Amino acid sequence: MPRPKKSSRRKFLQGKAKSAPVGGDTVTTDSLADWVTDPHEEAYLIRIGRRAMACQFQVFLNAGQYAEDSEIAIAALDEIDALEAMLTVYRRDSEVAQVNQQATAEVVTLSDPLTELVELSLELFELTGGAFDMTAGPLAELWGQARRSGAMPTNEALRAALANVGSQYIRFDQKKRQLRFLRPGVAINFGGIGKGFAIEAASNLLRLKGIENFLFHGGRSSVLACGKRASGRGEEPWRVGLVHPLRPTERLAEILLADRSLSTSGSQSQSFHYQGRRYGHILDPRTGSPADTGVLSATVLHPSAAWADALSTAFFVMGPQEAMKCCKKYPETSAILVLPGRGTASVEIQTYGLDSEDMRLVYDQKVTVKRQDA
Repeated sequence: MPRPKKSSRRKFLQGKAKSAPVGGDTVTTDSLADWVTDPHEEAYLIRIGRRAMACQFQVFLNAGQYAEDSEIAIAALDEIDALEAMLTVYRRDSEVAQVNQQATAEVVTLSDPLTELVELSLELFELTGGAFDMTAGPLAELWGQARRSGAMPTNEALRAALANVGSQYIRFDQKKRQLRFLRPGVAINFGGIGKGFAIEAASNLLRLKGIENFLFHGGRSSVLACGKRASGRGEEPWRVGLVHPLRPTERLAEILLADRSLSTSGSQSQSFHYQGRRYGHILDPRTGSPADTGVLSATVLHPSAAWADALSTAFFVMGPQEAMKCCKKYPETSAILVLPGRGTASVEIQTYGLDSEDMRLVYDQKVTVKRQDA
């Protein structure tokens, strides 16, 4: 059987060879981009995607709006790859892995991107009272083993892991770009903020190249929307679906995004049961145990994708009252918390800092909405 002819990169990016892979990238032009598009829309989007950081990243562009838009989007995905190579703890030669190996014994000088990320992570640690903590890796490893084995961690193992958790054990000099750990066993891990940080950096590259209208997401849980998308009604904000935490195949609501980021955290899809109780994968770094605040999902909107990424997890850990206090203190932050409702299979949505036109309910059966700042 003769092999199919390979399309050139140029032809592929010009749409002359749709759906063919190029260096691991996928480019699709369609009118049924189910996540951000009304199925009845006639306007086309182009999607360029690549797998990185254990999820699928995609850039959505208005088809035909910019010259060389696909090449620029692929360069932005290359930026994601570069940041993953820097941040991963699964490669011994990554910058973060090297820092974790050396910073207990000596002061380590950081690259500019890692300096920025450490500074931001320390700020968020203080802001959230420790609900976000870049040193929580030992807890993730411990509970990951528990999920795989189906057995609870022992109290001794939990205490040992907690002893190495706490950003207060980091000495950081932002001006000198230097970091040192104050006790053995401490390590940094950016699993709770890395996707948002990477999306933000890649989106900055798109803007520098003149792309002003796009949506960038990583695994659909972290999103940055810039400008407007084209539609049959003209230009309008990007629409992002919010998944129903009790019905993962259904949309609960649609969020309208323009020049803003969104991140959602929830533990319904990743959990394990032990002696009749469910334990989720989102951990409280302060206690060492899975968060148990009654929140089904936490969504944060913020101008910064890194902030949104970190705060969505932190708000899930903090619970409604503390999360709303945080939003009140930082007006740029908006939140959508989904909580159990009063009836079976019902949910309550609590919002803060969200305009009424920013969210539209899609699944409205057994759903109540409360604006906490009304």
